[in-house]
Amino acid sequence: MLGLLIGYCALFGLIVGSFLNVVIYRVPRKESVVSPRSACPTCGVPISARDNVPIFSWLFLRGKCRNCHSPISMRYPLIEAATAGLFAGVAARIGFSWSLPAYLVLAAGLLALACTDLEHLLLPKRIVYPVLTLVGVLLVIAAAITHHWHDLLIAALCAIVWFVIFFAMNAISPRLLGFGDVRLAPVLGLALGWLGVRYALLGFFAANLVGAILGLSLIATKQMSRQQQIPYGVFLAIGTLLAIFAGPELLRPFQSLNG
Repeated sequence: MLGLLIGYCALFGLIVGSFLNVVIYRVPRKESVVSPRSACPTCGVPISARDNVPIFSWLFLRGKCRNCHSPISMRYPLIEAATAGLFAGVAARIGFSWSLPAYLVLAAGLLALACTDLEHLLLPKRIVYPVLTLVGVLLVIAAAITHHWHDLLIAALCAIVWFVIFFAMNAISPRLLGFGDVRLAPVLGLALGWLGVRYALLGFFAANLVGAILGLSLIATKQMSRQQQIPYGVFLAIGTLLAIFAGPELLRPFQSLNG
């Protein structure tokens, strides 16, 4: 049964990934994600339904527009495949749980935000706030169904703590950490806190460790200067997903120490 859940979530991820491509392209440009229909950025011809099948249409058209034959970025199928992979991984990790929808929303939101931050150094409110709202509402529903109100309380407290810490970090060094990261912080604290305080701590330290390693590596190889702004949202997404997927294994040694 778990295999079916993983498969369904992966297929659903392909569809969501197609929508994320629209979000990633349009939101930084302050365009509507609802209308008009997706079109070729070169010739402007709307993309037909048969040419909008995730991954397969891109492969069938060999990465070119049917009308003008202009190249279509490989980013589109990669985002769709990445979303399917993330959804499958979340389903395998969370399983048959009422909290699963919240973590699917989180995974989709983190992917969209990471791509946007990497390209534009921006974590748009138009993505962050809907993700925060959906994750929060879905976890409240999960708590109401399962009566795990204590888990929700811990999650809310972790969200507050994350916000306070990131607000302070932004106040100390706005160049290093933008306010978009501050807005994102409670989303991550909420989702990780639902799994437990240790997951919230792990996600925080993992994000900073990944950021330090990658940042120092890029500076050492002269691909980035010390004065350049860092896409910290990417590191937050990586740290959060690492805590969700590998948390049980990474935290197991500390559990044995307590025992």
